[in-house]
This record gives sequence, structure tokens and C-alpha cells, in this order.
Amino acid sequence: MPVRPLSVAALAVASVIAGGALAGSALAVPAEAAPGAAAFHRTATYPVFQNLPEGVDPASETVAEISAITPDGSTVVYTDALGKRIGFLDVTDPANPVGDGTIELASIGHADDQPTSVAAYGDFLLVVIDETGGAFTEPSGRLDVIRAADRTVVRSIDLEGQPDSIAISKDGAYAAIAIENQRDEEATPPGGKKGDLPQLPGGFVQVLGLGADPAAWSIDAVPFLEEDGSPIDVIAAAGLDTPTDPEPEYVTINAKNQLAVTLQENNGIVIVDLPTREVVRAFSAGSVAVTGIDTKKDKRIDLTGSIGQAPREPDSIAWIGDDRLATANEGDWKGGTRGWTVFDAATGAVVWDAGNSFERLAVQHGLYNDDRAAKKGSEPEGLAVAEFDGVPYAFVASERSNFVAVYDVSDAASPVFRQLLFATNGPEGILPVPGSDLLVVSSETDDASTGVRAAVNLYSFGAETTSQPSQPSIVSDVVGGAPIGWAALGALSGHPSDAGAVYAASDVAVSPSTVYALDVSQTPARITSALPVTDGGVAVALDIEGLQARADGGFWLAIEGATGAENRVLGTDASGAVVETVALPAEVTAHVAKWGLEGVTSIGSGADEQLWVALQRPLWVDPAVTGADAATVDGANLARIGRYDVASGAWSWFGYPLESTAVAGDWMGLSEITAIDDDTLAVIERDKLNGPAAAVKRVTRVEIPATTPEAGTLPVLEKTTAIDALPALRATGGWTQEKLEGFAVAADGALYGVTDNDGLKDATGETVFLRLGAADEVFPGGDGGPGGPGEPDAPSLVLGAGSVVAGGSLEVRGAGFAAGSEVRLELHSDPVVLGEATASADGALDFTARIPAATAPGAHTIVAVLPDDTTVTAAITVTAASSGAGGAGGSESGADLASTGIDPTAAIVVAAFVLLVGAASVLIARRRTA
Repeated sequence: MPVRPLSVAALAVASVIAGGALAGSALAVPAEAAPGAAAFHRTATYPVFQNLPEGVDPASETVAEISAITPDGSTVVYTDALGKRIGFLDVTDPANPVGDGTIELASIGHADDQPTSVAAYGDFLLVVIDETGGAFTEPSGRLDVIRAADRTVVRSIDLEGQPDSIAISKDGAYAAIAIENQRDEEATPPGGKKGDLPQLPGGFVQVLGLGADPAAWSIDAVPFLEEDGSPIDVIAAAGLDTPTDPEPEYVTINAKNQLAVTLQENNGIVIVDLPTREVVRAFSAGSVAVTGIDTKKDKRIDLTGSIGQAPREPDSIAWIGDDRLATANEGDWKGGTRGWTVFDAATGAVVWDAGNSFERLAVQHGLYNDDRAAKKGSEPEGLAVAEFDGVPYAFVASERSNFVAVYDVSDAASPVFRQLLFATNGPEGILPVPGSDLLVVSSETDDASTGVRAAVNLYSFGAETTSQPSQPSIVSDVVGGAPIGWAALGALSGHPSDAGAVYAASDVAVSPSTVYALDVSQTPARITSALPVTDGGVAVALDIEGLQARADGGFWLAIEGATGAENRVLGTDASGAVVETVALPAEVTAHVAKWGLEGVTSIGSGADEQLWVALQRPLWVDPAVTGADAATVDGANLARIGRYDVASGAWSWFGYPLESTAVAGDWMGLSEITAIDDDTLAVIERDKLNGPAAAVKRVTRVEIPATTPEAGTLPVLEKTTAIDALPALRATGGWTQEKLEGFAVAADGALYGVTDNDGLKDATGETVFLRLGAADEVFPGGDGGPGGPGEPDAPSLVLGAGSVVAGGSLEVRGAGFAAGSEVRLELHSDPVVLGEATASADGALDFTARIPAATAPGAHTIVAVLPDDTTVTAAITVTAASSGAGGAGGSESGADLASTGIDPTAAIVVAAFVLLVGAASVLIARRRTA
């Protein structure tokens, strides 16, 4: 998958300090993948509830936590601790996995048995089982050896404690199991606080000597404590937090049969020589200070926060070769550093640390989880290392932001970020299968009530076979050393004249409300700048559910309110400042429940401008009563579309017939309205289902009525399906997203859609940016959208800057004008003639305008007047001349950049947005014909 990388600046680590000394802070420097280069491509996402035994409620909690695969590569085996079973998944065809049943642990042991890990060895499955059942002071567990062919238990081995993970050596001689004997987070040890260590008995490692016959396997405990409970010398000297209670977590074995095990709560790593069962080394994972991250739960993606020295407290661990160790620093009771680290296994020295770069990957891909900002952020938990096609890769999973980052670790001291893979919620088990060119990621979060279901995610490794990768489809640029923070894109609009530009807006999940500029000429689409919405000079938090770019460089925003009366349409100028408010009629808002405005679009301009809005759901007689049988104003399956005449302030209303649904808890609603041309509206209609249950994700076509409805009537519009977006959403191989929320037609008639990730609340977090064809093909009979295909290009202006100092010069260029036509350039609002220019033979203009020194500071408009008095406009901000001023000014903005999640020094973010709007927001007005 060709993936545009992060810039080096985006991955800067401000200060990485380990063990009290400055560590080598080599960065995850990205590299451009060559076209056709081998990469990982998602092929399928299998929800494990579909593999539940007959008679078990599909809504029951069921997870896929840790996975293994049979030696022939045909069957994935996963642990389901919540369901107290292990599951089987046929992956012979990675694009079409098939559930292959389960083993209920109650049938082979006890009702409280929970699997913690699983491994495949020859003809057998090694299932690690926790039998503790909540008796923390009397931990117990066993290893069940199951013949894969007939799924029968051939041997059970007492592990003498509560187990966690298992690993098998590359030569098949050994298996190692971490016996964690985990603490009771509700218990208070003497002299400590609730959940503190030590809580005995202490943990250790069990080592099995393997062979062809399970009956002959040996088992030896490798203790970390002396018989009197004191730590052995190697452990005592390691500088661990509480060495009398080691709590081993995760195990990994290299080709030299050296076992490495993390002691997460103790912030340590232990090395065991398996042939001799000797603990040969132990060291602290150290502490790290990280800057440039978000540390407050406030809906702001503010990358100016930091954490002081915090213990890494690694969870998973993997060897890179035989002399380096990689850890995912999830954190536990005292720490967590939002990244991953590479250690020298011989010395314990840090040779590389991700610093803030892992966290910033989440931000750049719209996956930042604000709910975790004040805790452990994206929380890297799962980690694995494997070689594919001769290249060693590290796979690091974010438990809270639902992705797996892939790194080339050919040089373990300088990992290179290669690509990001979306996953379902809570990815933990990372299983590379190089022999099958397969990566298996199992997720542990499951809540049927919210539609969040645990799944096995499959990715194939190989060369790109399609013209575009399925993921990611949209990312943000790096500006001022940090990625532009974004999430919850709930609205789209095409740029009036620039075919490569589209705008998007965040909903209430992000504060302050932000309008983003997208470059859709690239794949993935790039968020290039962010513009906070302000009111009275203050950044505001609104629920933007509709967006329309205006010809003057400003925007119309559809605001969904918490109450009916709070639903309104706002007009902004090019700087994002609210300059106009359009209220909905009281007779409408009195019947709006929590589902209000979900889109705004416009046709015409000036005195002929009309706004069209969509209300998501029907009007209720009593908006406090909205159940299935509640009384509605217009009918249970009738939403409203409104038309607002900007000049007169008059509203007209039309009915939109919604599809019906028989699914419990589901409903149909509208999510967007977009003018395709002066006679055609596109409307998103969808259900509220996701994953395999998703059924209706459509863009419909509605013809604009030619007449105004009579008072007291509600004409019902006819609709036809223009786009069934469900196949496109499912084609990504991922979890089918619920909220298809944005739809736009670009200046060249290209159609785009986007899903709202709800800021990861009850959602996987993946944003799908869709390319849905051309307007003249999808909506035949129209003009194909603004500047419709097949028509001559409309005249347009591009300014050399978004702002200019009074008395300064401004470059004005144009295209699409009639050859040889004389064009008069003016500065408005009080018209001042700047001069005249003659269009060249190819319709181009090139003019240098001198802005009068007496021009008042503020928003102005450059107006090109054509011979037929048609006008073309472009927004410009004039700034006051300072002492000695006279040259052209650069773009400026006084917006609160920290509120956008961007480093305050990066004023270029908003300035670039204003420049884009001011320099290119031009549109020749088209009057609607009767």
C-alpha cells in the first residue's frame, strides 16, 4: 500500500529520559513506500459473536483476546475469556473467514475457567487457563493440551499459579508461561493503598520441555523469589518497584532460547536462559518524560501537554533478532508512556524510544481518544515482531485508539514507520503469520448495546493489487511540527471553484468547532489546514452537522442543538467568525427532539440565494416523547426538508419519506443535504446500524420543487436512490461504519462522502473518505454540479495572498475568462476601482492591484466585473499599515490555535486556511432559471 509518510517533524520527541540519563531518542522516521511495494492490506473483519454456540444469545459478551494459528495456516484459534471458551476460525480464504465452532471450558474443566493465552505446537493446541475464580490469595491455573484434529484434551498440567501468556521457542524445544499471580486491585496491603503491591504469593515462570509426546513433557518452575519471599539476587539488584511481588506479564523467546519476560507492575524485564532455567539478567524499563501530547479530557486535541518522569511499565515484549527487545509501554498502576521502546537486552540500555510519535500517529489519522487524554492516551498494549519478505517488522497495537502501527525494524536502533492499520476496538492479540503472508489481530472490547463488537481482523501481505489502498483514506498534514488534530467529520462541502479542495467540519466531539480544508487531489485525502469557528472573537463549541462553502469565502453551518430552539444556521466570514444567524421557525423547533439539523446547502447567490436544510427525524407532537408509538406532526416516517430565502427571510417546508425498519432499536434518518445543481438535491438517508447489521447507507436524489408550498401544506418530495454507499463501505474489509454523514460535490463534479467516527465513542474510530463518482453520471440530467462537466470553465480568481497591508500590492490572477475581454477589478464593500486587465488568448488574467492606503482594516472582496456585468469574487483581508508598511502582507489570523490541537507556534495552520479560502473562494453567480 503506497502510504504517504509522516514528516520527521511530526515525530519529534522533545525529551526522552530513561533511568535518569538522556536516552538515545532515535525517531520512527517514515519512508515513502515505492508504488507497488509490498505492504499489509486488510482483507476481512470477523465479529466473533457470529461464532457463538447455538443457543447462546448473540448479544452476550464475547471477545477475541489472544490468537494462535495451526501449523498449516488454515485455522485461527482465539481465547474468549469473557465467554470462557476458545474459538476456531477457518482462514483458508483470508477474505472470507468462516467460524468453525468453539470449545466451552466448562465442558472440560470448571464453570469459572478463563483462557488467558493459547499457542499451537505440532498437532496440539496449548491452552493456558486461569482457574483462580477471584481467589487472588490462592491463585491456580492449568495448561490443557488439546489435539487439534478432534479437539480432545490429551493432558492437563497444573501450573501452580494464575497464568498469563505463553510462548514457544523457535526450535520447538521449550514453552514458557508467565505465572502472574496478579494483584487484587480492590485489596489494600499493609502500609499501602488500595491496589498497591506487594500482594502475595509472588509470580514466577513455568518452563516446559516439549517433544512429540505430551505425556513426556517436563515442567519446571523458575522462581524470582527465595523460599523466604525475598527476591533472588538478580531481581533484587534490578531496581524494580516492588521486587517481592514480581507479577510476570508477557513472555517471548529468541533463537538462542533466551526468554524475556515483562514484570509490568514492577516496570522491569527479566532474561531467563531456558536450557539451564537460570535467571541471568534483570533490569528496570526506566522512566521517560514525554512532551507534545494531549493530557486533558476536554474535547480539545491540544498537543502542548506533557507528562513528567513516568515508569514505562511495559506489557507485551518481543525480540528483534537475538540482542534487542521491543516493549509496548501500556502502563499499569503508576505509569505508562504512550509509546514503545527498544532495549539492548545485554545491558538494559534504551537504544530507541517512540516518545510522542506513537500518540501523534493517532492524531494524524483521526483516532485520538479524548476520553483517555488524562490517563494513558492511546495506550500501546500488544506488540509482535516478525519477518515478511526478508524485512523484520514490528507491529504495535493501540488499545484505546484501535490501530496497529507497522514499523520496519531492519535497524532496531532506528525503526521506520511504514503504515497504520485500522482495527476493531481494543486490539490486543497480534499474530504475524509470515508463512501465509498473513497478520491476525484480535480485539477484546465487546458491547452489543452500542454496536461495538470484538472481532478477528485479517490483513494480507503483498504487493498492491488495487489502484488505491483501502486505508487510510484521509490523514492530516503536519504543520509547525505537529499533526493537525481532527476527528468526528460530520459535514462536507465542495470548494466553489477549486476542484481539488473540499471542506469538512467536526461535530460536537471536538472543541472548538473547526472547519478543515482537504486536498482531495491526493490519496489519501489530506487535511491541510484547520479553522476554528469564533463568535465575538471567542472560539466556540458547536455541533456542526452541515457545511456549505460560500462564494465570498465564508461558510453556512447547520448547528444541531440540544433543544429544538437551539437548532440554527450560522453564516461565517472567511476567518471563521460568525456574522449571521438564521433561526428556524418556532412552530418547527417546538417539535424537534434531540435529532435536529443534519445538513445545509445553498443555490443561487445574492438576492437569489436559497438555503436548504434537512431535519434528521420526524417532528414529534411532544418532543419529550419519541418512542416507536409516539405521535408525530407529519407522520412517523416523514422527515422535513426546509428552504430558506435569504433575501426575504421566508421558510418553506417539504416532506421527505423515510424508509421503515423492523430492527429493534433502529431508526432511519437524514444526515446530509447537498445541492447538485439548481434543480437537484442529494440527501443522505441511513439507518443507525453498523458492522454486519448495517443495511441502509444511501444518497438519494430529490428534485427541487419549482413552486412554493401553500400555507399549511407539506408537499412530500419524491426520492430515488442515486448511490448505495454500503458496498463501498464494506469494500474496505473493515467494520462497516454507522454514520455516513457528509456528502459533497466538488467544483469538477466529483462526488465525495465521509463517515463520522464520533470521536471513538462507541465506534472503532476509523474514518472512511469515499470517492463516489462523477455528478453527471450519478445524477444524469443535471448540470453536473458547480462548473458542471462539459460546460466551459467558469471564470475564477486566485489571489497571491489571503491578506494584504493597506497601501500594499496584491497579485490577482484569473482563468476561464473570454479571450480578449476587458475585465474591471474593484475592491468592495465600498467600490474602489483598482484597474482593468485584458484576458489573454487562453482566458487568463494577470494583474497587480494596489490597495488604497486609506482602506479600513477587515474583510473585503476583490471583484472582477465582466463586460456583461457578471462578477467574479475573491475574499481578502486588509490589515492596518504599520510604520513603514507598504509592501504586500502575508496571511494573518488571531485565532486561538491551541484550541485546535496545534502547537501555538504553528500559526500557519489557520493562516494557510484563510489563504486557501481567500485566494480561491471564487464563484461566478448562476441565477436559477424558472
